Amino acid sequence: MTCLPRCLVRLFALCLAGIAAAAPAQPQSSDWPSRPITYVAPYPAGSPVDLIARRIGQGLQRRLGQPVVVDNRVGAGGTVGTAFVAKASADGYTIVAGSISTHAINASLYPRLAYDPVKDFAPVTYVGSTALVLVVNPAVLPVASVQEFVAYAKAHPGQVQYGSAGNGSSLHLAGELFKSQAKADLSHIPYKGSTGAMNDLLGGQIGAMFENLPNALPHIQSGRLRALAVTSPRRAAALPAVPTVAETVAPGYEMLTWHAVLAPAGTPQAVVTKLDAAIRAVLSQPEEQAFFAARSIDITPGGPEQLRALIAREIPKWRAIVRESGATVD
Repeated sequence: MTCLPRCLVRLFALCLAGIAAAAPAQPQSSDWPSRPITYVAPYPAGSPVDLIARRIGQGLQRRLGQPVVVDNRVGAGGTVGTAFVAKASADGYTIVAGSISTHAINASLYPRLAYDPVKDFAPVTYVGSTALVLVVNPAVLPVASVQEFVAYAKAHPGQVQYGSAGNGSSLHLAGELFKSQAKADLSHIPYKGSTGAMNDLLGGQIGAMFENLPNALPHIQSGRLRALAVTSPRRAAALPAVPTVAETVAPGYEMLTWHAVLAPAGTPQAVVTKLDAAIRAVLSQPEEQAFFAARSIDITPGGPEQLRALIAREIPKWRAIVRESGATVD
């Protein structure tokens, strides 16, 4: 070999070594986790999303031996916190509490969504779901069943008002889906969060609301509100005498506010697998099952592929409902 080729080979080798040295260090999935994990909950403290994130976070901390810090990054229907995670390092140290809103409904509500719910995330674990319940203030609406509710709305077109957590919220779209399938003439009143809507329902300013079952249950049990129907495909264990919407006025109706855990796209598969296994181990504990059951949260864990398939089904479903209702964000 002449000097020139040998020199070129050496130069090429030196260049490769320099490139390797300059490249950022890749996370070692075998060492994960070696530092605290940030678990972003894109909804306020006390919300069902926050409650689930905190409970899972506590269990993960015990199981993984590293702090798990729940970070409530709220705003714009969950898009602020979710977008933050979409842009985070794909190393398994930042995860998000995803939901039907952040990873299905928002894709149709926000024309310039700051993240892609499919391309920007690595699905980790499907956690479970919460049914909504159609409740009325009996002092405002003299109805004892969902059939009577629909008949009353038809007899008083535009006069029956239902509140929600805001335009485009899952509570709003549950009402729009009900209007479409049950042929009920309802007027939507949006609020800045479900607390304001619930306060006005209890105060008699509005007559009805679709609300997450855990939030509505105390008021149902106290007698201040009347439960007419649940939005799940099966009756809720907490309200066995209350029928489903599907078995009464709208066959096929279903609305579940589901919950999940996702990481940024590109997170090493070994980390996703380890995190999924840890979350499912936490949720399988009898004390966790009892905790969530007492709050009417149905825990049915599933892996990354199940979650990926769910998101793929849910996005077009809610796109059609958003278009039909004309729903827009506040």
